[in-house]
Amino acid sequence: MPETLLEINDLKTWYPIKKGIFQKTVNHVKAVDGVSFTINKGETLSLVGESGCGKTTVGKTILRLIPNSGGEALFQGADFFKMSADEAHGLRRKMQIIFQDPVGSLNPKMLVRDIIAEGIRSFNLLPEEKVEARVGELLEKVGLPAEVMMRYPHEFSGGQRQRICIARALAVEPEFIVCDEATSALDVSVQASILNLLKKLQKEFILTYLFITHDLSVVEYISDHVAVMYLGQIVEKAPVEKIFNEARHPYTQALLKSAPKLDVNHRDFFVLSGDVPSPIDPPSGCRFQGRCSQVMDKCKNQEIPVSGDEFNNYRCLLS
Repeated sequence: MPETLLEINDLKTWYPIKKGIFQKTVNHVKAVDGVSFTINKGETLSLVGESGCGKTTVGKTILRLIPNSGGEALFQGADFFKMSADEAHGLRRKMQIIFQDPVGSLNPKMLVRDIIAEGIRSFNLLPEEKVEARVGELLEKVGLPAEVMMRYPHEFSGGQRQRICIARALAVEPEFIVCDEATSALDVSVQASILNLLKKLQKEFILTYLFITHDLSVVEYISDHVAVMYLGQIVEKAPVEKIFNEARHPYTQALLKSAPKLDVNHRDFFVLSGDVPSPIDPPSGCRFQGRCSQVMDKCKNQEIPVSGDEFNNYRCLLS
């Protein structure tokens, strides 16, 4: 039976809206509003959706880079949100992130050697005389020669910088990595090499990924399971094959239809009508109701379940 590594329950990240001289909170931007999912050890869950749906906020909140407004994040059964700063520091080496922008996430004034070694030194994983050799090993693991450790980030291409970011994440021997649009800033050919590297490293080190992206072709290649987000909530969760072959929620179907096609004769692009509602005052019930062609009265009053038998039996998903 698969071992659950991470369990997220009813995660909320709300940003207060303040007004007046005394900066009184009058409302909230509900960026993430009740998200729940689990990821098994050694597997990849992809979190997909339109820009602004809250998927990056989910990843950063899980790692406590952004404070949560509610919910729990159980990592190997322990709630990361309830830990003290000292307890959380000890767990951080098991939970790392690869950011979208490899340029902005690397300190331009530091040598690659020191960028990668920073985590090793922070957690006292090795004596100082062995740190440089370890950095060289990590660079070779990600497909770069060890001697580049004495160069600065601006001396590398985008794909090489992302490999350095991956080496930095691996340096502290993590179990869980958030990949936040880790390939979206790269050329297509470079994307493929980075994806292959991530899969190779996952198998070698038994890594668990939360892969945040809007690129459905990447999702199909790297994922075991997929969670589809819309306006701060997950609307559908399923194994990757089921999402691509038997998508049931109208929003998931719309995303798949709107993905670019390689067929040169395919010139009709699906465009989802309507505007995304405000996250300040989202609609009750299913949040996709204002843009859905299958909307029913009960969609306006109750949220659609995201998986399980109740989801499979929901009438608007059976058409």
